Amino acid sequence: MSGSRSPDHRPRDAERRRLDEYRHGMRNWRLWGPYLSDRQWGTVREDYSDSGDAWGYLPHEQARSRVYRWGEDGLAGVCDDTQRLCLSLALWNGRDRMLKERLFGLTGPQGTHGEDVKELYWQLDALPSHTYLRMLYKYPQAPFPYERLVEESRRRSRHEDEFELIETGIFDESRYFDVVIEYAKADEADLLMRVTATNRGPDPARLHVLPQMFFANHWSWRENHPKPTMRSYGRFCIVAEHRMLGHYTFHVEPGTEVLFCENETNPTVIGLPKGDGVYKDGFHEFIVNGDEQAIRREGPATKCAAWHQRELAPGEAWTVRVRLVRGEPIIPPFAGFDSLVETRRAEADRFYASLQKDIPDPDARLVQRQALSGMIWNKQFYSMDVYRWLRGDPTLPAPPESRRRGRNHDWRHLNAEDIISMPDKWEYPWFAAWDLAFHCLTLSLIDPDFAKEQLLLLASESYMHPNGQIPAYEWNFSDSNPPVQAWAAWRVYQIECEANGGQGDRGFLEQIFHKLLLNFAWWVNRKDNQGRNVFQGGFLGLDNIGVFDRSRPLPMGGFLDQTDGTAWMAMFALNMMRIALELSLEDNAFEAIASKFFEHFLYIAQALNDIGERGVGLWSETDKFFHDVLNLPDGRMQELKLRSMVGLTPLFAVETLEPDLLRRLPRFSRRLHLFLSRRPDLAGLVARWDEPGLGERRLLSLLRGHRMKRLLLRLLDPEEFLSDYGIRSLSRYHADNPYVFESDGARIHVGYEPGESRTEMFGGNSNWRGPIWFPVNFLIVEALDRFYHYYGRDFLVECPTSSGRFRTLREIADEIALRLTRLFLKDEQGRRPALGEDALLQGDANFAGLVLFHEYFHGDSGRGLGASHQTGWTGLVANLLARKATQKRPASRA
Repeated sequence: MSGSRSPDHRPRDAERRRLDEYRHGMRNWRLWGPYLSDRQWGTVREDYSDSGDAWGYLPHEQARSRVYRWGEDGLAGVCDDTQRLCLSLALWNGRDRMLKERLFGLTGPQGTHGEDVKELYWQLDALPSHTYLRMLYKYPQAPFPYERLVEESRRRSRHEDEFELIETGIFDESRYFDVVIEYAKADEADLLMRVTATNRGPDPARLHVLPQMFFANHWSWRENHPKPTMRSYGRFCIVAEHRMLGHYTFHVEPGTEVLFCENETNPTVIGLPKGDGVYKDGFHEFIVNGDEQAIRREGPATKCAAWHQRELAPGEAWTVRVRLVRGEPIIPPFAGFDSLVETRRAEADRFYASLQKDIPDPDARLVQRQALSGMIWNKQFYSMDVYRWLRGDPTLPAPPESRRRGRNHDWRHLNAEDIISMPDKWEYPWFAAWDLAFHCLTLSLIDPDFAKEQLLLLASESYMHPNGQIPAYEWNFSDSNPPVQAWAAWRVYQIECEANGGQGDRGFLEQIFHKLLLNFAWWVNRKDNQGRNVFQGGFLGLDNIGVFDRSRPLPMGGFLDQTDGTAWMAMFALNMMRIALELSLEDNAFEAIASKFFEHFLYIAQALNDIGERGVGLWSETDKFFHDVLNLPDGRMQELKLRSMVGLTPLFAVETLEPDLLRRLPRFSRRLHLFLSRRPDLAGLVARWDEPGLGERRLLSLLRGHRMKRLLLRLLDPEEFLSDYGIRSLSRYHADNPYVFESDGARIHVGYEPGESRTEMFGGNSNWRGPIWFPVNFLIVEALDRFYHYYGRDFLVECPTSSGRFRTLREIADEIALRLTRLFLKDEQGRRPALGEDALLQGDANFAGLVLFHEYFHGDSGRGLGASHQTGWTGLVANLLARKATQKRPASRA
């Protein structure tokens, strides 16, 4: 493979050769990766309570002592792709009341605005083969303020900001350690772990560093299940034996003290006598509490640690090394160790240099590289067998009977044991269907094979419900997320085509298409209650954006006709049509299916304008905006005149049909013309124009030119949706003019909230009433690009509204993309808006170049909010930076 070349004839770098080797089944470079969760405690998977209180059933305080059933977690950890053997880090500053083995954060009920990790860490670098990984953790030298974080957060109201770790003063005078954790692979199952700790403070400080290896506990849940083992092999080597993984050796440096314990629950944590065993919390009990009986000096065991301790002078750096390799011990194990780590880091530099060759700005390259690294670091092994979870395990008491009628009880077929891209491995250590679709667009920039695997995974038999529904997320698989999988599949296909000189993976496209046919049928059968091509959808991932809790029955009865539900389905139909047309180029059997989706789109477009032919549509002629319509039990229909992202979703449903494509697909073209001639009422929904010598180009959209301009008038108004940093999810108009809904004497107010939500109406972590969210912003940018492809340079819109400056739709898309990337890039004062006003994050030299990728952003200031470590779809900034660098502008009709 060393002679392989990319489509532009440049020699492939070492990382791309490894990806080729994996693709062709030559070497499994993904066998080991950053698949260890940042948080397994407090998850639905580990909840066996009667009440369904996942946060309370296995809290952080018990995580060090109780074994997990469905997964493992750890600080800066990696594991094999079945999560049988794990490698992670533990730290102790000599003052904390517990070892730092995992990240701490507040539960949903504890947090001021929901769950919230309270640590400082950055996922700085990564290769898609995981042959190089690097992250930074900032560990305070004073006792970690666990109790203060909980108490102060409890004291604060929802109208106040989150109480952050920096506010405790624990990082004052730089009294902390910078701990850099690096992994490098010598081979697919030969891992080098290097930990470099630097004392940033003004005084000497002691630090304990414990790289630890452990087996996930699979033996406690079944009778007579074989138990793996670890034991000493000489003074500085541990042998690990597993019936599935085989034989691994763990090398530590000379002079290292090795400790052993079992990855099993300490009985005292559940109120039983301790007995004479050694348990999961053995290292904590020995090092922090001085209990010599809590550990073993030799095996056998299922968990071990290489214990190092040292006092570091101010500014002093200290490096600890371990090596885990499949097979017999390597002699000598540390020869050339640092050289190999530096080689892998240099290979990462070359990989990203090639990827970023068209991005001249070094700060933009830094932001994109960290965004992509975060996507890689947030891969996670996810295991859950719902049937077994509901029924319990043979060796344990049966779960409460209520479980069989409770959460996810109708998903008994779901059986997962896979590597999945997570939104955030602490805040959201479980897959989310519509999040994952956006992740795949970013992942396709560096690893399109993995992106395609992810899209196919959630549509597979192990996940998709027999009725065709794709599971939403762990807290409620039955919720409805926007059906964006077809859009993602088509865009991933296109991105790979562009990278491969026009060659795409048609096999993938056909495979995902057949699966999505089932999902489309589920939406049509389940979410169009009246059979009118107007969709309800319910929750649809936008949390509290509406007047009511859309995941529950309406308090006054009746139902909602949802603009977003209808628009998402129109987009779904167009995406499926476009995929079918692409497949038709080599298999004309797909032309008829393409026609079906073309016609279904037109029925949806018609219904959007006239629901059930009753003269009422979702477009408001008085407000010049799309709104939901409330259908009351007495037959009345009432517009809910709230200006939110819901009313902008019709922009997303847009596609053009090129004359050349229609010529190449005569059956589809004939059916199109026949249908439009028979239904002139629907033909009026399809815009078209003739280009001399080329033919007729068609525009399929829920918006014609006039309505689109009226919608953009609001979207591009700084007093409504247009922020300096993107498009707000609720119009700023509602800051002074809150929407009020009255029914049966009750008044519901919806006002503009640019930051964290101040209402608990729809749960503790709902924030769609003003902040900027990347996924919908990204869809707006892409939609405007497609509209420009049809309208060209002659179609001008004032941007910003009332500015007197008119721009093409492509220029408007560029402007929105620029504002989004501005969140992360340094401004004229060298500040990154997403990092807020904190002087340490913005100005301290030891924080320079450290970027956080938040869940969403303040609608006015751009400050990052919500989950703070990658949060999946915010990685789309990498695509926007690539778009700016390599954008190819299609010829306009001008």
